Amino acid sequence: MSVYTVKQMAKLSGVSVRALHHYDAIGLLRPRAVGANGYRYYDRQDLLRLQQILFHRTLETPLKDIQAVLDDPRFDLAAALRAQRERLAAEAERYARLVTVVDQTLATLEGDETMDDKMLFEGFDPKKQAQHEAWLVDRYGDEAAQRIADAKAGMKTWGKKDWSHFQEEAKAIEHDLAKALSQGLPVDSEPVTAIMRRHWAWVGRSWNREPTPDAFKGLGHLYQENPEFTARYEAIAPGLTEYLAEAMRVFADKR
Repeated sequence: MSVYTVKQMAKLSGVSVRALHHYDAIGLLRPRAVGANGYRYYDRQDLLRLQQILFHRTLETPLKDIQAVLDDPRFDLAAALRAQRERLAAEAERYARLVTVVDQTLATLEGDETMDDKMLFEGFDPKKQAQHEAWLVDRYGDEAAQRIADAKAGMKTWGKKDWSHFQEEAKAIEHDLAKALSQGLPVDSEPVTAIMRRHWAWVGRSWNREPTPDAFKGLGHLYQENPEFTARYEAIAPGLTEYLAEAMRVFADKR
């Protein structure tokens, strides 16, 4: 039977050593054995469990829910793989449609063919966006509904460059915050505070109005509550959801 050290496991799976340490710390993936030298050792069963973790992460399942599923005595690996295959096949079909839309749009831009305006949006999922909005309204009531309406009203005037800048800034904020987390910077440190200033401005741009401190803290709480937000941030860096929410709370309190 093959045995792998944490570095070998990381190289084999593409999961960082830091993430494997985190999975061990929260009980999601404990090594089969720990040597007298403190080295972690994994076997094939651990590989299969890690594969399941990665499948669930791909499907945006929060870490705590993954652990609950995998630790359930009734868990059936073969049945889980069959179900995941169905979901992945459906996603692959959707992405294939998006690739077709991209190709057709490029062809239109290059003057090779014309494209009906409605086709520009084939492959996107308006139902999922509607579900997100319904979740917010159900959880936060009329205030959330008004925020969504305000945001949509503001975004109607956005051009392509506005959207591009908005998305690039979001990625930059997430990248810089994940780096601060990896460096062990306290959430009240000046570098993290500077990132939160940018996040505060970004949220204001999204909402089409400046957030109040309570609303900013509430947004951080939403990140922790909503499985899709949690999955997004945990995919960037384990522990990032809690770090972001706490940084937002501290920053809001200072305001």
